[in-house]
Amino acid sequence: MKTALTIAGSDSSGGAGIQADIKTMTVLGVYAMSAITALTAQNTTGVTAVLEVTPKFLEQQLDAVFTDIPPDAVKIGMVSSSELIKTIAEKLKFYNAKNIVVDPVMVATSGAKLIEDDAVETLKKYLFPLATVITPNIPEAEILSNIKIKTADDMEKAAKIIFENYGCAVLCKGGHSLNDANDILFDGEIKIFNGKKIDNPNTHGTGCTLSSAIAAGLAKNLTLIDAISAAKNYISGALAANLNLGKGRGPMNHAFLLENF
Repeated sequence: MKTALTIAGSDSSGGAGIQADIKTMTVLGVYAMSAITALTAQNTTGVTAVLEVTPKFLEQQLDAVFTDIPPDAVKIGMVSSSELIKTIAEKLKFYNAKNIVVDPVMVATSGAKLIEDDAVETLKKYLFPLATVITPNIPEAEILSNIKIKTADDMEKAAKIIFENYGCAVLCKGGHSLNDANDILFDGEIKIFNGKKIDNPNTHGTGCTLSSAIAAGLAKNLTLIDAISAAKNYISGALAANLNLGKGRGPMNHAFLLENF
């Protein structure tokens, strides 16, 4: 069985972070493992507290995984401090990790800031060069490219700038400022992934879920393009299942594929 590791924060409400990643990878047929960067007290209405792990404990988690069940792919989500980012980068290089998907989580769907300012620069310097692909949404792509994104052409321009600056493939995700669900990949050339616009306000954890689904595809030896296509199809199905939980922006139904079991 193929394996994947998620390195991210825990979401106590289960819709995003480590919990979303494990659900996604499992449903997509990959054995999921985790290294937790932070505990969060959060639900569908927002994040109320964050308790970060120490760099030493994160290092111990990563050693425990890589020395026993080496992952076929790695997804990296919320990492809020420079020291943790450096720890991850050091261990990924030491163990020669492959198929690395970095979701540069900076702001929660609710608007809560999830990363320290200096950590953004550390992310760029240490993790992006190791990545197979990074998956910024529009607000994150604006930060990374230093341009405003108002149109699909702007998305293409931003993705190209990020690729040229950091040397990794970039999947710029639509759906925030733009009224569509189309994503744009730049890996030296442009590839557009058309998505279905689904009328569902419950989108908590979509970014976490997409990146972990891509990692699952890469773990199963799909090409990057095929892994992204499969991940987008999965996201569309999870949204279309119209799960409605919580008082805020609720989670998707990660297990929609199991409904007939």
